[in-house]
Amino acid sequence: MSGTEIELEKDKAKFGLLAVMVSNVAIVAVAVVGVWRLKGDTSVIVGILTAAFTAVSSMTTAYLGIKAVSNTARSMTLAGGPVPQQPPAPTPSVPATPVGTDAIPAPATPAPTS
Repeated sequence: MSGTEIELEKDKAKFGLLAVMVSNVAIVAVAVVGVWRLKGDTSVIVGILTAAFTAVSSMTTAYLGIKAVSNTARSMTLAGGPVPQQPPAPTPSVPATPVGTDAIPAPATPAPTS
């Protein structure tokens, strides 16, 4: 990777994080104003706070997930591709269950009743 590509990656990370932070602050500000304007209607306040929390956590999780996948893909590209996997170990052969009358267990004899 050249120096300009590294700088570009740093800028993308900085501005992506900045965009997430600004949007999270905007969501919190709208939620605070909404709660302040409702003056005690608890059911609606709970709804606003739940929606705000969901939006903030979704935005942050999406950014971190996309960033992690991007970093993984970039590191795999720089390493020359995916790491080759070993073939699975052979499983020991299991004898087949015999087909016929002896494969079905005999029913238990009922206990004598008095």
